[in-house]
Amino acid sequence: MIFLQLFYTFLYIGAFTFGGGYSMVALIQDEVVRNHHWLTDAQFADLLAVSQSTPGPIGINTATYTGYLAVAGAGYPQWAAVLGSLLASLAVIAIPVALILTLCRLLQVHRNNPTFQRILIVVKLAVIGLIAAAALRLANVDTFGLPGLNRRFVVSVAIFAAVFIFSWRYKKSPILLIVASGLVGLIVYSI
Repeated sequence: MIFLQLFYTFLYIGAFTFGGGYSMVALIQDEVVRNHHWLTDAQFADLLAVSQSTPGPIGINTATYTGYLAVAGAGYPQWAAVLGSLLASLAVIAIPVALILTLCRLLQVHRNNPTFQRILIVVKLAVIGLIAAAALRLANVDTFGLPGLNRRFVVSVAIFAAVFIFSWRYKKSPILLIVASGLVGLIVYSI
């Protein structure tokens, strides 16, 4: 039963999120944390950190990790959890692959069509809204700690602000920022 739920859930996520992995984060969180209870909010925040810092698209990485944890959490053996990872990963890309092949053809045929160009502008705006919503949903107690002058909250806000500034203002590499943040966290929390 869990395999069918995983497949359907990630097929649904892949079919109804546009704009890449970041735009699907809010929907993935709703499905895996709130609807199916496969992960907690804290596990989901960890999942996103791992998915962002490992090679590959964040949507597929998130599906892979969720598939494994959901099946393992349901009491199945490790080989079944690996199968759950594979199933969730394939499901999340099945419909987008078919759509992108279709859209490539449409783009070739209708490249200069003004209506098609207007549709693309609106879709881009919707994707920006989805990414912003995902970012705001992650700004919670599980990620930052309880607000106040405690060490975890202060360090979390400082790292967030520094990464935001170095990424937005100075255009620093995301890889460099992830590694630097990990090192800062290691140093600060080892003291």
